[in-house]
Amino acid sequence: MNTELEYRQVISLCKELFQKKNKDYGTSWRILRLPSLTDQIFIKAQRIRSIQEKGIQKVEDGIEGEFIGIINYCLIALIQKTLEKSDQMEFSEAELSSLYDDQVEKTLTLLMNKNHDYGEAWRDMRISSMTDLILTKIFRTKQIEDNHGKTLVSEGVEANYQDMLNYAVFCLIKLKGSQSQQ
Repeated sequence: MNTELEYRQVISLCKELFQKKNKDYGTSWRILRLPSLTDQIFIKAQRIRSIQEKGIQKVEDGIEGEFIGIINYCLIALIQKTLEKSDQMEFSEAELSSLYDDQVEKTLTLLMNKNHDYGEAWRDMRISSMTDLILTKIFRTKQIEDNHGKTLVSEGVEANYQDMLNYAVFCLIKLKGSQSQQ
């Protein structure tokens, strides 16, 4: 079990999809405001929870794809946050790759620091609990957005996006592990 290696494998899969979608759609996501991205993450997490609770799904797409969507939307939101004062809509592949990688590295650093302090407690958590934590972080983010980004003692939206991203990575790692044991 090498968390950093597993993390990078998941992110590599996510980035590959992100880059393919960029070829299809370009950076149309640049038009989205942060609350719209938060709502996109909510839709993905709510579908996962619904499937977990019902035990069946009627649309083919599995929850793995939804977790990948959460990761990529969180990264888009973090990128958007850094570009708040920029009107630039289009980016070269290299620029976009660099923006993506910068946010991944910041988020991975946070994860490694928390893993040190918490002793990789996530490995003993249920995927359903992590889904609930993602949803909690979404509602916290919505409240912060409704308060125009102001908090009294809490972390800002960036930290919540990073936590959601990390929980989604953990879920994919755990799902991959359970599939390889079958």
